Amino acid sequence: MYKNDVGKFNKFDFISNKTLVKANGFSDDDISRPIIGIANSFNEMVPGHNNLRKVSENVKNGIYRGGGTPVEFGVIACCDGVADNHYGAHYVLPSRESIADSIEIQSRAHQFDGLVLLASCDKIVPGMLMAAARLDIPAILVPGGSMISGPPYAEKAKSDTTSISEGLGMYQTDKITYDDLQKLTSMCAPTCGSCQFMGTANTMCAFSEALGMTLSGGGLIPAVYHERYRSAFVSGEKIVKMVLENISSRSIMTKEALENAIMVMMAVGGSTNAVIHTCALAHELGFDTKNILDLFDKYSEEIPLIAKINPASLQYDCEDLYKAGGVPEVMKVMREKLFTDVMTVNNQNLGKNLDEFISLYPKNPEVIKTLENPHSILGGLAIMRGNIAPDTGVAKPAAIAEEARQFTGKAICFDSEKECVEAIEKKEIKAGNVVVIRYEGPKGGPGMREMYLPLKMLYGQGLNKTTAVITDGRFSGTNNGCFVGHISPEAAAGGPIAFIKNDDKVTIDVINKSIHLHVSEEELKKRKDNWKFEPKKEVTGYLARYKKLVKSASEGAILE
Repeated sequence: MYKNDVGKFNKFDFISNKTLVKANGFSDDDISRPIIGIANSFNEMVPGHNNLRKVSENVKNGIYRGGGTPVEFGVIACCDGVADNHYGAHYVLPSRESIADSIEIQSRAHQFDGLVLLASCDKIVPGMLMAAARLDIPAILVPGGSMISGPPYAEKAKSDTTSISEGLGMYQTDKITYDDLQKLTSMCAPTCGSCQFMGTANTMCAFSEALGMTLSGGGLIPAVYHERYRSAFVSGEKIVKMVLENISSRSIMTKEALENAIMVMMAVGGSTNAVIHTCALAHELGFDTKNILDLFDKYSEEIPLIAKINPASLQYDCEDLYKAGGVPEVMKVMREKLFTDVMTVNNQNLGKNLDEFISLYPKNPEVIKTLENPHSILGGLAIMRGNIAPDTGVAKPAAIAEEARQFTGKAICFDSEKECVEAIEKKEIKAGNVVVIRYEGPKGGPGMREMYLPLKMLYGQGLNKTTAVITDGRFSGTNNGCFVGHISPEAAAGGPIAFIKNDDKVTIDVINKSIHLHVSEEELKKRKDNWKFEPKKEVTGYLARYKKLVKSASEGAILE
């Protein structure tokens, strides 16, 4: 049909490549239509991606309905939770660059007219968005959805995938038995899907929707809901229409769209990782990452916490946020702040999406509040600055108890997460400590692994409101307690976090977005002059290349 109309999609005229395409079973009619690549990160090890085969089938049906021809290919996907606490964790953030590269290569080599990106979890979603930014062809991201929470546990109304880490701390302090801990492993993750809370996975799916790259209302549909498959089908139809109307990814991912997404991150208390991924995406789009950090800083002053979701809440998870209206309802209540003229994958602007969106479920004012009556006047994220973090760090006020948002204590320092976890297991961390975990940044790790386990264990031991954790590594969106991550420059690059000593006084002021080491500049200079970075382990293969090329977390941990 399109061949006769415009001749645009009859790209396989050269006899040899036409022959090879037809060898896959495609007909002349198939290859005369828009060819839509489906980047499917299905994975049997990652629960957030375990349902993507079924999601893909619905996308394919939508593409056929729309008049296109789907062509599926595989993409790697690593799970932070599965990889954590062993060497594999070092590969998770670096996988983001490999994901972007592989999609770029496959799409350029095979000349896709459009692209559907299937992902749910932490580094896979931003990696795919980065690829879309590079390619600048019509593209749409379809998440697999979040899992359902488990039964109540401890003081929480629901259990989740990180309840087991909290349970470990409880077991270490004799609050529960070993049998209780083992039972929890079968209870707290009852379905497939990305983790239930506002961690990085659901954060980035919400980000993609707020950015305009995911179908309106499609960012937070739980994995086991049938709406997930209908949204996938419509996404298949929409991508063909985007190709025909030449709506490319960069016409959607504008500076104004990025600002919308940043504002939504503040409103829902997104993961601190949203900052590093937004900077990386902005780099691909040609924007200065320093300006992106400034935008996070600006909107943390203007956008309050509108939706309070685990870990900020002990009661509500991302399923509750979806039922309360999801990202569209959050954007409706903050509409006056948004750029509503921006284009979206719905083939219309954001304002029209919000006008037309109707939730299947009733509103819940306890989950989504208003600008005038928010859960907190502090935005969900904070860009931290001070003599420990000259190039910034990131905190999540939404997940920090009010009494812990201004914290002063004595440092206890560890040169790896492993050393810190061992100290927590031995109950060496005491109330009033500021736990310093360093040499876990992009180069120092290498790979900037997540530091969620120490905070979860401290929570389980009842120390989450009386201790703090700072690191040049990352945190999961599930963490609560007083914490600052992404401290830049990192220790391996000679950042001031490398010069902190045990018993130094440290002040963390999340309200005023400052982090300060109570040591004179002269003393810091003396310590720096006597410092030398000595890697504890040699790395080979991909990690060696990554370590050589990776830039600071404050620049998105992009590769040179």
